[in-house]
Parts: sequence; structure tokens; C-alpha cells
Amino acid sequence: MKAVQRTAAGEAPLPGAVWALGLTSLFMDFSSEMIHGLLPVFLVVNLGVSAAVLGLVEGIAEATAQITRVFSGWLSDLLNRRKALTVVGYGLAAATKPLFPLATSVGTVSIARFADRVGKGIRGAPREPWSPISRPSTKGARPSACVRRSTLLAPFSDR
Repeated sequence: MKAVQRTAAGEAPLPGAVWALGLTSLFMDFSSEMIHGLLPVFLVVNLGVSAAVLGLVEGIAEATAQITRVFSGWLSDLLNRRKALTVVGYGLAAATKPLFPLATSVGTVSIARFADRVGKGIRGAPREPWSPISRPSTKGARPSACVRRSTLLAPFSDR
């Protein structure tokens, strides 16, 4: 039996998968904050949309993320394939990032924003049970990597 190495504080080190998930989540959230913070200005100033259209685009996008998250959680429980759904969600959201600076119409922005939020919804529910440390001896003893990442990103967020 292999002995678990402990840190100076006596805790078991985080597994590599938890580090990878935490860093992926950090960089994805950071890129989203950079894009979505400037998106309203881009839509109003460059594309000339009204405040009502801006609200409609944002409302549909956020509602899509929440609705998708419900079905993603159900699908995650049904298939028991949390990692695959998490990877698909991050992949879809990452694939939409180049569309925002290339957009020449509100339709392109809407499609990119919709797909980005579908990716967020897909990855949200299955990521939570997958991200904490799975060993029974340490489960719940420390905050998950996603909670730490969210705390690190909080100064840059408007939410």
C-alpha cells in the first residue's frame, strides 16, 4: 500500500485532475469576464443595438445557461459521465470565444452568446460533484478547486 504524502499542514495534496479543472475553470471564467464585460459596449456602440435588444440578448443567454444546467444535471446523473459532460461544456464555451471579436451583426453575437451559455450550463452541474477530492478521508475537508478559483476571480467580476 502506498503511503499518501502530506503537506506541511498535514493535508493530502490535491490530485492533478483537480488542479487541471481549477485552472481550466479559472482561465475560462477570466476570458468570459473579459469578453462579457465589454460585450454591451460593443453591441451598443459598434453594432448600434438598442437597450431593449441588449437586454433580450443577455436575458436569453442567462436563461439558457440556467435551463441547460438543470437538464445537464439530470443527464449527468443518468449517464454517470460527469467528466465527459464537463469537457464538452468547456469545449463548447471555448469554441465560441473567437466569434465575439469577429462578429459583424447582433445575430452573430447572439448565436455565440447562446452557445457559450449552453456550454456553461452543460459543465456546471456535472462539474460540482466531480471537482472535490473524491477520497472519503478528505471529502468536504477543504473547499473545492472551483470555490477557490471563484474566490480568486472575485475582484475581477461584476457579479
